[in-house]
Amino acid sequence: MENIQPFHLAIPVQNLERARAFYRDILGCPEGRSASHWVDFNFFGHQLVIHVKEDMQRASTSNPVDGHDVPIPHFGVVLKWEDWENLSAQLKASDIPFVIEPYIRFTGLPGEQATMFFMDTEGNSLEFKAFKDIGQLFAK
Repeated sequence: MENIQPFHLAIPVQNLERARAFYRDILGCPEGRSASHWVDFNFFGHQLVIHVKEDMQRASTSNPVDGHDVPIPHFGVVLKWEDWENLSAQLKASDIPFVIEPYIRFTGLPGEQATMFFMDTEGNSLEFKAFKDIGQLFAK
């Protein structure tokens, strides 16, 4: 897979310090620049910015995928298999509740992957996944 440019994503949070602790301490994302209403993180090589939005209205829904209700919207990262397993264990040890427990999706089919869904402290849905064969990332 070719080297890709990092993405930039800004998301709303109501409680900056609670969200800051989640991304820094639970997910292990190094902090970058910050101000009183936002914080930059190195989100697995990408730039994630949390911005305070005190009057947040959540309009989330779900989409059926492989027998699960996948939360929409969501974001996350495709990790190496071992890193996915380690993060899954870290989340379990930190008592982070899963929206969809870690499991293998599309078993034996193109695009077979490990996946898990959980929310940050502010209700933003995250999905982390891994492929034993990264060539299956865009498989049809």
